[in-house]
Amino acid sequence: MVSKKELRKKYAQLRKTLTSDQVEEYSLQIANQALKLDIWEYSNYHIFLPIERHNEVDTEYLLHILQGKDKNIIISKSNFDDFSMSHYLLTDQTKIINNEYGIPEPHEEGIRITDQQLDVVFVPLLAVDKFGNRVGYGKGFYDRFLKKCKPGILKVGLSFFEPLNNKIDVNDEDIKLDYIVTNQNAFKVVSNLI
Repeated sequence: MVSKKELRKKYAQLRKTLTSDQVEEYSLQIANQALKLDIWEYSNYHIFLPIERHNEVDTEYLLHILQGKDKNIIISKSNFDDFSMSHYLLTDQTKIINNEYGIPEPHEEGIRITDQQLDVVFVPLLAVDKFGNRVGYGKGFYDRFLKKCKPGILKVGLSFFEPLNNKIDVNDEDIKLDYIVTNQNAFKVVSNLI
């Protein structure tokens, strides 16, 4: 088993080595790979907006796919006092600004969407294993948020790197992904691989 702390450090460093051209190219490939998944018949899709300085997957390409399919796109605001997230419908009127941590968020609160209304969540991560266990930044925002969602919500992890074969050291608070998308592959996590 591989520790999250080691992986967080290693993959944050690996992501730093990517050029802006690579981030753009791989992000487009990830969006194209995601089209292979059987996740497009739902209505409400939650998507993260990338923190550029962390070389996160640029979800702009996925946004275009969702807009083209006429889906409801939901984005979040983070509350660093209690590590919670509140969700808002992305509309033409939504103004996006970076918060003090460099996270793009809706500036003015618009149409509020509850955790229970979401159907599909695209999840950011630093590293993931083939069993659907992910490593994030360690604050637990997504694990807390996903716990509040309805049963059966689809959790889709986006990564520049292929999943690890070795299991990541997880705890009871960690929520597993249902799908993993990289620039080379897109697949459903086999749930009986624990």
